[in-house]
Order: sequence, then structure tokens, then C-alpha cells
Amino acid sequence: MPEHAASTDRTDATVPAVRVEGLWKRFGDQVAVAGIDLELPAGRFIGLVGPNGAGKTTTLSMVTGLLRPDMGRVEVRGHDVWRDPVEVKSRIGVLPEGLRLFERLSGRELLAYMGRLRGLPGAEVDKRATQLLDVLDLAGSQHKLVVDYSTGMRKKIGLAAALLHNPEVLFLDEPFEGVDPVSAQIIREVLERYTRSGATVVFSSHVMELVESLCDWVAVMAAGRIRAQGTLAEVRGDAPSLQSAFLELVGAGGRETGGSLDWLGGTR
Repeated sequence: MPEHAASTDRTDATVPAVRVEGLWKRFGDQVAVAGIDLELPAGRFIGLVGPNGAGKTTTLSMVTGLLRPDMGRVEVRGHDVWRDPVEVKSRIGVLPEGLRLFERLSGRELLAYMGRLRGLPGAEVDKRATQLLDVLDLAGSQHKLVVDYSTGMRKKIGLAAALLHNPEVLFLDEPFEGVDPVSAQIIREVLERYTRSGATVVFSSHVMELVESLCDWVAVMAAGRIRAQGTLAEVRGDAPSLQSAFLELVGAGGRETGGSLDWLGGTR
């Protein structure tokens, strides 16, 4: 990609990172995403949060051009995802759920391949790959086949591949799922450094403590709909924590497990 094209817009915070209008997706009789409207500001660390089955992954798949919506419009940095897919995909990086990689390549070979697919010069790919492997603590494993990588190593090499072309907006679906604390801290530091440069991170999660510690802007999703969106302070409101606000927003506040499990833990 012509990297200068992305950097010229990166400082323009007036153009939203993502604008979604009337987005719908059905799978048979099941409505996964029910006509959502969403505007995500540029240059922020954004959390898309919701319980399992809320529609987060489906939404991110449509926003990144991996899944065609039944209805609605999606723009990334002012470019329509479905009318101008090449331009949009040059501006985004994606770390999807259930990451699939070319497992018979080594970590370095994978980055070299992905960089050349992006149209970057070979010398530039090699330089960026070396830096990413070093920062993500993968230099010692760069010649191992990806098939032999642990879950944390896979997430880190996937993140390296998503960052290699210096995208404007990075989409991550549950990036910390199954990751050990050391790898999670490394990923976190890289993402925080990336957003400080003016880029945007959008990541989905159902772990409220993680979102509260990382994000400055949040969208809450449940049953295929957006229940709230805004700064962390706006969404949290008067609640003592994002977790408390989240439970109220998704209709789980004050729920009790009660006596339906009165046998559990009792005398046999």
C-alpha cells in the first residue's frame, strides 16, 4: 500500500474511524445484527463490548469487509467498505477471532509474505518485520514454524501481520483471549503505543475490567443492538464500574441465581 496515503488522513480526527448506518445481518431466522447505527471516533482506543452472542464478531466482520451485510452502510475513514474495498483494506489491519495462519511458514516468512502481498518493498518489509519480531518478543522464535507456536505467540504474530503495513484503523476480535499474562502485557504496550501515534484501535471483548483499563471510548452491544456508545465516563455514568453499568445496560443487573440450584454444594 502507499503508506503515505494513510498517514495524510491519520491526523484528521474530524473524519470518524468507522461510521455504520442501519446495519442488518440475519442467519436464517436468527437476527445477529439488528439495524445498528454506530460512529467510532478516530485516534481512540475503542472497546466493542457485549455478552457472548451479542453480535460483536458479526459486526466487526461486516465492518472489515469479511461478511456482506443484508442491509446498511459502512464507512472506514470516509471510504465505503463495499464500494471501495481496495482502498478500505489498505487502511485497516485485522486480527480476527479464530485466527487462521499459514502454519507451514516460519514467523519471519509469514511476515515477509504478508508484507509483499501488501505491496511493500522487500527491504522495508524486512526492516519492519525485524522490529515487530523484536518488540513482540518473537525474535527467538522467528524461524520456528507457526504450527509450533503457542496461542500467545500466534496472537502476537497475527498482530505483527496486521500492523506491518501501518494501518490507520486496527480491528481486533478478542485479542487477549487465551493469552498468557506476559504476552498480554506486550500486546497491550504495543497497542497503546500505536494509538498514541494517532491511529485507532477497535477491539471486541466481554471482559469489562480489561476494557475499562484500556479504552477511552466504548460501545455496548446486546442482542444485535447498540445499547450505549460514548466515552468511558459517559457509558459508565453514575455506576461504580463499567461492569456494573454493562450489567444494567444488557438487562442482567440484580439477577440472582437463587434456589433453583439449592442442591449444589449440599449434603449428598
